[in-house]
Amino acid sequence: MGRYSRQFKQEAIKLVTEQGYQPAEAARKLAIPDSTLLNWVQKSGWVRPQEKLADDPAVLQVQLREARARLKELEVENEILKKATAYFARQNL
Repeated sequence: MGRYSRQFKQEAIKLVTEQGYQPAEAARKLAIPDSTLLNWVQKSGWVRPQEKLADDPAVLQVQLREARARLKELEVENEILKKATAYFARQNL
């Protein structure tokens, strides 16, 4: 028989799947390795709510819009850094 009882495993899984604990937090609370609890949760077939929504077209549209906005910000920041680098390089000549 395994190191942990079936009932213990089920209660540990419920901390994550029903009570909303993060796996690492629940594992600490139960004094078991994170990887052990994650393994039990994965074997239970539970999927995190945000993973269930990953295929939702509306969610994907929002994520795409946010990613495009962030890309634009980073492109602007990159241009500013290029100009600053060129400016300071000229000052050191």
